[in-house]
Amino acid sequence: MVRSRFAPSPTGYIHIGGIRTALFAFLLAKKAQGRFILRIEDTDKARESEGADQHIIDCLNALSLAYDEGPKKRGEFGPYIQSERLDIYKEWANKLIASGRAYPDPRTKEELDALRDQAKASKQAFLIRNFRPQETLDWQPGTLLRFKSDPKDYTWHDEVMGELSFPASSVDDFVLIKSDGFPTYNFAHVVDDHLMQISHVLRGQEFVSSVPNYLNLHEALKIEHPLYATLPHVLNEQGNKKLSKRDGAKDVLEYVKEGYLEEALVSFIATLGWNDGTTQEIYNLDELVDKFSLARIQRSGAMLDMKRLNWINGSLIRQLDENRLMDKIKNYWPAEAKDYPEEYKKRVAKALQQRLKYFAETPDLSLFFFKDQPLNLELIEKDKLLGPIERQTLKDWLSLSKERLSQSDFSENDLSDKLNGLLKETNQKPGVLFSLLRIAVTMVPSSPGLAETMSILGQDVCFKRIDALAAAL
Repeated sequence: MVRSRFAPSPTGYIHIGGIRTALFAFLLAKKAQGRFILRIEDTDKARESEGADQHIIDCLNALSLAYDEGPKKRGEFGPYIQSERLDIYKEWANKLIASGRAYPDPRTKEELDALRDQAKASKQAFLIRNFRPQETLDWQPGTLLRFKSDPKDYTWHDEVMGELSFPASSVDDFVLIKSDGFPTYNFAHVVDDHLMQISHVLRGQEFVSSVPNYLNLHEALKIEHPLYATLPHVLNEQGNKKLSKRDGAKDVLEYVKEGYLEEALVSFIATLGWNDGTTQEIYNLDELVDKFSLARIQRSGAMLDMKRLNWINGSLIRQLDENRLMDKIKNYWPAEAKDYPEEYKKRVAKALQQRLKYFAETPDLSLFFFKDQPLNLELIEKDKLLGPIERQTLKDWLSLSKERLSQSDFSENDLSDKLNGLLKETNQKPGVLFSLLRIAVTMVPSSPGLAETMSILGQDVCFKRIDALAAAL
């Protein structure tokens, strides 16, 4: 059975690079009708953030990546939180001690830091091999426990990167158990993946150079290693470095709060470094499960392209039916919309639907529907077409427009007819006359279609705003 896992550390939020690992592991398991496991690797207590374990679960839930086994879900291989598995790691550490493949290291952090600085100064890798204290010591809590490596060259098959090789010089005596009694990642994940019968380990490129150590440990424990699949980096928007928290990568839930649809995020994240060989741009989760394959993951980095995410999200927003549109937009209305009837807001939402890239844009794009905006003559003065026209001419057009539109029932279709008639009567292009009227009734640089906008606002509001601009001119 295919058993994949997502095993994050609860050290803060999860950005898109992290959740992509979870998504690919989920798709791999579901495609094979296997099991997707969540394991919380909380052995670095100094970096742990309060509430981060629940945040991890919330991120998975936000994208409908339901795990089959893990925290708060029963499974025969639990516990699924590493801090609850300390006795298990001690048992396996004792196996290594008994077989002569682990030893205590009584050196202090300061002594080890000095050796590390010395290696850095001489431009050498910091490696420890076969260190022995002057006298034989029994390992006791509070003392580092190191793996006694058996350095050798390694070649292995990676499900994404193909054949990979590293020389014996990359293998060292890494720490198994820290002085605080907690295991290191290098030790704990090997034990857990074996006991939880993980078949595939998906993780980022930064772990590739450590795989020889993992293979060496597997041999010492006399256990088989899982299949490895190394995922290429997700790069920042400039494409020049790995996306990281340090450089301000946003939390997954921040995208949700900004009004990106679950379907858009899933489709966008899945196609960061993966494609099915077709020209399809947007996928739902079921389609991704059906089409996913490790063989279609690219080996090079994938750039975080926000324009593409906005395009995907906007496309999916335009496909929403009225009920789901209103449900998604309800928390984004400006405060001024509070007392407006629901039917009015439905009309506004429908007008915005063709323009929204994400729902957090709603307040800025819709405020003029609910509140008169300050007069801003710069919108006319800086317009390439309207700016050079004499103000009296603009006033005359506004007056004529108001006169002709007073004969309209202010339905969208009738307004369209009346506005097109005004174009012929004034012998002007839409870019001139319609821009003037749009500025008059909205006081914003861009808006939905003029006829639709004026129909929603109604005659009284439109004429009041036209009069205000004419007086300002």
